[in-house]
Amino acid sequence: MLADALEKAAPAAPVVLALPRGGLPVAVPVARRLSAPLDLLLVRKIGMPGQPELAAGAVVDGPAHEVVFNDGLLRSMGLTEADFADSIAAKLEEIENRRKMYLGGRAPVTVEGRTAIVVDDGIATGATVRAALKALRKRGPAAIWLAVPVAPGDSLAEMAPLVDNVICLEVPRPFYAVGAHYRVFDQVSDAAVVEALRSVWDSAAPSTSG
Repeated sequence: MLADALEKAAPAAPVVLALPRGGLPVAVPVARRLSAPLDLLLVRKIGMPGQPELAAGAVVDGPAHEVVFNDGLLRSMGLTEADFADSIAAKLEEIENRRKMYLGGRAPVTVEGRTAIVVDDGIATGATVRAALKALRKRGPAAIWLAVPVAPGDSLAEMAPLVDNVICLEVPRPFYAVGAHYRVFDQVSDAAVVEALRSVWDSAAPSTSG
């Protein structure tokens, strides 16, 4: 259904960027329908000291890694970006390991001058997605689209200033959790990520037969 909506919207020169792991099964049919290159947008949350679930910011992968902080939260806690140097280094290592695992030696797909379509399986609070969108803008896309099957209205409103277009199939009220809106919401394994990416790359590769 998301692929149908995006095909109808007809983005110019699209590139599909999945937020792994959960966003990849949603992004694969989108990339195939649009005949667009598929890449990953790897994001790791930076937790507050002693409160790892509270996002101080996030590290976002790309040709050059970007770090996005919640400046208001840091000011309220009397912290600076320098206080997170060790955490940033650890997250960068995690991202590098995941990129090697998922993508091998493949370089990031260029988004400059193209429509970058960020796809996830849904949005709850959206903290990591906001960080990803802010960092992606620095890579020079002609436009950024956010495409998800389901999200709460308040999170979408927060995303709106960061993107040029939002496609969301369902905005339920009340919103409980992303998984509540799927018939099947199994965990996506690392192996499944690699397999899905390879299936797209193989289908996009030019034939060498005959």
